[in-house]
Amino acid sequence: MNTMNEDTGLSGEAVELSLADRWIISQLQMVEDEVAKHFEVYRFDLIAQALYEFTWHDYCDWYLELSKPMLARAVTATCEGESEGSSSKSKSAKARGTRRTLVRVLEALLRLLHPIMPFITEEIWQQVAPLAGKQGGTIQLQAYPQADLTRIDAWAIEELKWIKTFIMGVRRIRAELDIPPGKPLSALLQNWRQEDQARYEQNKDLINALARLEDTIWIDEGHRAPESAIALVGEMKILIPLAGLIDKEAELARLEKELHKLRIALEKGEAKLKNANFTTRAPAEIVDKERARVGKLQASLQQLKEQAMRIRAL
Repeated sequence: MNTMNEDTGLSGEAVELSLADRWIISQLQMVEDEVAKHFEVYRFDLIAQALYEFTWHDYCDWYLELSKPMLARAVTATCEGESEGSSSKSKSAKARGTRRTLVRVLEALLRLLHPIMPFITEEIWQQVAPLAGKQGGTIQLQAYPQADLTRIDAWAIEELKWIKTFIMGVRRIRAELDIPPGKPLSALLQNWRQEDQARYEQNKDLINALARLEDTIWIDEGHRAPESAIALVGEMKILIPLAGLIDKEAELARLEKELHKLRIALEKGEAKLKNANFTTRAPAEIVDKERARVGKLQASLQQLKEQAMRIRAL
């Protein structure tokens, strides 16, 4: 519905790729490269698994959802009569870039899947190919996709990883506290760095739309925050105030599960660092990375313990 009878980048007008567009294009190059390597050793099972993961988790679970706010903004701009001006042109270029990416990635994915799922991919390709600017009577005679590793955008991958962690943190709190998905929430952000704030500000429309946040407040570490459910994005804490939301016993049970997972991970990490074979034989950067990971686990464990203490005091 968002691409049929719409400009999917075939008009020759300006196209601007969003962060999400650059991310999914990068993911496509990596899965194309992985599939080629599996074909070389006849691991058709691994090909099927890699394409399944990309289709459902990257393209459907995330990219389709990430594309909706971009397309919705373009529709809003058109409805409001923003037919002139740089703002409207920029939104149109971004929407055009998103539509183009939607159909081009899907078209490439159908070609990747064709040897495994020949009939359904042929049927869908007949509908998608014209939108992606592909000519031909059948998918069977199309070139099989090959990765272009120069199109992998490491920055976009890292940025999207941060955004996904933020959104999943809020969604996890919603699920565990049984908060309706459509209910807008307020979030407090604590223990943040300038990098976190910059990332949020650059992508707040996207984050707020997918996490269903109505507002966010940046608070200092020393600020006394209300009792809140907590999610971590690196070292930054997302706090969702519990007033009117929490079932005390359910929240304590949730925290205990998280604490149990952290204790197990911490025990394994500490045991690894106590193993002389690991600390003396592994490269120094690997050992340092493990020490840093253990340090983060210890900090997270302490934070959740403090959270549980506050909940018990309610």
